[in-house]
Amino acid sequence: MRAWLVLIWAIALIPALADPRVIYTKLFKGSSPEFIRITVEKDGSAVYQEAEDDPNARQFHLNSGETNQIFEIAGRLGNFTRQVESGLKVANMGRKTFRYEDGALGREVSFNYSVDPDAKQLAEWFERIAATEETYLALDSAIHFDKLGVDQAILQVRILWDAHRLVDPEQFFPLLARIAKNESFMHMDRERAASLADEFRSGHPATEEKSSK
Repeated sequence: MRAWLVLIWAIALIPALADPRVIYTKLFKGSSPEFIRITVEKDGSAVYQEAEDDPNARQFHLNSGETNQIFEIAGRLGNFTRQVESGLKVANMGRKTFRYEDGALGREVSFNYSVDPDAKQLAEWFERIAATEETYLALDSAIHFDKLGVDQAILQVRILWDAHRLVDPEQFFPLLARIAKNESFMHMDRERAASLADEFRSGHPATEEKSSK
């Protein structure tokens, strides 16, 4: 009987021992996509969704620096124990929700527009992640179904990278290698893919490397 009680007690503790996570949800009717949800675990594991029950949810991994910044900003916001809505009369910019979960604990705050610098910084982090994952999905789709569209998809990766808005660029390595090594793609696209991969490894856009010389 004692063994069963210990087992029940251990099972009851499992949710409480779960690692913390930060979740960002945005619902913006008329935008594309209208819904996004990004979940970031404390170990950097992350999921990007474009629907509540997204069969094509993207799993990826943030590095420790990116992950720590997200959790640090969430901490400065009291892990969402205070309101961040500005209350100002502004246009609809999409309903955004920050949520913090730690075992059985869950807190969240929603807003349309905030002037809180930490809330703005955290929202920007998640918008960068969303832009990166949307671009990843577009490139992956072009590789499989629209080879002529690969050129435009690679250009979007380049734009994000040059603007320092690309998150976890290493996730693109398999896609870029597939393009660079496959002669069925245009020669220009193969060169661009190889060049981007080299820059990701160096950690700097080519424009920066040239300007520093």
